[in-house]
Formats: sequence, C-alpha cells, structure tokens
Amino acid sequence: LDELLLCFSNALDLISPILSNHHQQVAYLSFFLAEQVKLPVEEQKDVFLAALVHDIGALSKKERLELIEAEPPTVNNHGLKGAKLLERFKPLQNAANIIKFHHLPWDYGDGRVYMGENVPLASHIIHLADRTCAMFHPDRNVLTQLPEILAAVREKSNSVFEPGLVNALFELSKKEYIWLDLMTSRSPVKKIAENGLLDILVLEIDDVIDLAFIFSQIIDFRSRFTACHSAGVAKTAEQLAQLVGFSPVECRVMLIAGYLHDLGKVAVDNRILEKPGKLDEDEFNEIRAHTYYTYHLLDAIPQFDTIKTWASYHHEKLNGTGYPFHIKGDNLSLGSRVMAVADVFTAITEDRPYRRGMNDSQAIKVLNSMVAEGSLDGMVVEVLLDHFQGINTLREHAQQEATERYDRFLQTEGLLSTV
Repeated sequence: LDELLLCFSNALDLISPILSNHHQQVAYLSFFLAEQVKLPVEEQKDVFLAALVHDIGALSKKERLELIEAEPPTVNNHGLKGAKLLERFKPLQNAANIIKFHHLPWDYGDGRVYMGENVPLASHIIHLADRTCAMFHPDRNVLTQLPEILAAVREKSNSVFEPGLVNALFELSKKEYIWLDLMTSRSPVKKIAENGLLDILVLEIDDVIDLAFIFSQIIDFRSRFTACHSAGVAKTAEQLAQLVGFSPVECRVMLIAGYLHDLGKVAVDNRILEKPGKLDEDEFNEIRAHTYYTYHLLDAIPQFDTIKTWASYHHEKLNGTGYPFHIKGDNLSLGSRVMAVADVFTAITEDRPYRRGMNDSQAIKVLNSMVAEGSLDGMVVEVLLDHFQGINTLREHAQQEATERYDRFLQTEGLLSTV
C-alpha cells in the first residue's frame, strides 16, 4: 500500500513542479510528530498514509499553489473532496477522515470538533507539518531557516496549531538529521520504510483495482473534458484482453493498467486539457510527455512491471512513429497493443463537451485506416470490430457511470457552477 500511495503522491506533486516532494515531506514530518506525541502505532501509520496524499482533493495547479502561498477561506474544500474520493476504500477509511479536516485551525480548542464531527489529532498533525514544510525555501540552508520558521509557528500556537504539537515540533527541531532528510533527500519517506518503522498493509488485486479506480478519478476529474475517459479505456481494454485470450488475472491487470494509463496527465496544465481547439506546438509537446511520466511513476513499483508497459505504451505505434519511446513491431507486447486500440477507440467514440463522438461507420473507418498505416495492431482491431456493438455499449455504460460520479462529486461540495 505504501509503495502505491508513494507513486500516487509523486504524481500529485507533478501537478505543479514548484511543489516537488511536498507530499513526501509532509508525510515524513507528520510521522515524526505522531511518534513524538506518542500516538498509538496504528494511528501513526494512518497519519503517514493520509499525509502521503493529503492534497488529493486539490485537482488543479491553481488550487495547489494557493495552498502553498496561504490558506484561503475555501481551504477546507479540497480536504472534503479528498475524503470523498477515498472514503469507500476500506484500507484508507481512517486516512480519509484525517484528510477531511487537515486544514482546520485549532482555534483555541474549538478545532476539536467541526460541524458536529470529532476532528482527529492526526488532522492537526498534518496541518502543522503541511504549514511548516510550506515555509521552507529550497534555495536556503534548511538549518539556517529553521529558527525563523519555528518562531512563526510559535506565534500561531493555540490559535492555528494545537499547542502540544507545537511543543513536539520544537523537540524535533533539536534533531538535525530530521530536517536535513526532510529538505535534502529526494525521497525522505523511504528512510522511514528502510528503517522498518512502518509495517504497511499488503493489498490484494481487488484492492489494487479499487485504488487504481480512485486515482483514475483524480486523473480524469481535473477537467470536465476528460471526466470519464479512463473509465472507458479501462473497460474497453479489459474486454479486449478477454477476447484475445488473456487469463482472468491478466484481464484484471489490464483493468488496472487502463485506469492508470493517463497517470502522467496530472503533469499537464488544465488550460491545455480544456482547450477545445487545436493545440499549438508547445501544448502538444506537453501532452506528448504524459506517457513518459506514466512510465516513470509506475516504474517505482517493482510489482507493476507489466502494468507499467501496458499503461505507458498506449501512444506507441507498430511502425515506430508513436511517442515517447518509438517502440515498434515485435517489441510492443500484445497487452500494449490492446491498450493502444482501447485508447484510440474510446477517444474517437466518446462525447466531449466541445464535440460529439464519432458514429459507428466513422469510428470503423478511422480504426481501419490506422491499421493500414501501421499504427494499430490489425488482429486486435479485427477483434474489436467483430464485437463492436457489445464493446461500444460497455464503454458507453462505463463512461455514463463515470460522468454521473463526476457530477455527484462536484455537487457534493457545491462546486458544479464553478466548473
């Protein structure tokens, strides 16, 4: 679970390069704060996992930057959205509750309760860690900055931050290695895992599917233009895999890869995702990089080697003209070919806010043309065309459900009118 969340944590930080390593830094400091105040071990784990993805509900670059610069009046919206995304995933239900309240001020003790709900101390731990990490400047020596940051925190003790946690932070300030690890390590949380300080849950494949599905929503919900894309690709790819002879387990792995195939798109600015017209060269080059990021994000999970290649090669072409790796011919596995067909099929048949999807005859013509030019695998396309209506109905159903989830997600927070 920790490896998968670390991958997603790194993906969230791609939304804005300015925030590189932010989630890891907050998770690292939160863990030591939880340990310092002697939270039970299981609660320490929950704090750590929640902190790794604490800003999961902040889906745009603008939202993320606002959170670093200050805490705007609407700051807790993204905590509520993040909790909504995670709350149905049983292994992270405690983390979801922590994330829900992680920007609430202590407010002289009134922060123990919010709208009738008890606020976990863990939420206040992440709040303090988040605000502390946000004050560090990457171009200055961390130990030189520490006294002034501690002074700024002390000024807000009891008003914004829980006083006992502030005292714990000052105790941690005496240990230089914590702060050097925090700001100089490329992956500070790995030091926690390497030291055996955490015993994290091992997920079954159904859990991985559920978590991949959740993250597909973070990928797609960043824009109404892409709100149901991954759902369509995943279901299409899973069905195609079954039809070309993959085993039941391989089909489930294909479903995971489908949910994560656009993971690298979190690095693409919303302005580009939502542009209804033709992209200029710079914009298209930013889009072209997304599969590169997908590859390297998933490469950090050793057990995801197959998922990585199936997910990240979906813009490669048999004739070698795809991107970003220009893999061709026999070097493209059947799974990668299946994903490429599923992605094209979904992209041309799905409705977008600025255009209707292609009708059956138009889509068939495009698919056959791409086989003829050496872009797509002819056998996989033939299987798709032989089962066109059934697969298209499956895609439409999956995308309709995804669209309804997207609308409910926005309506829950009263945000529908702002999108």
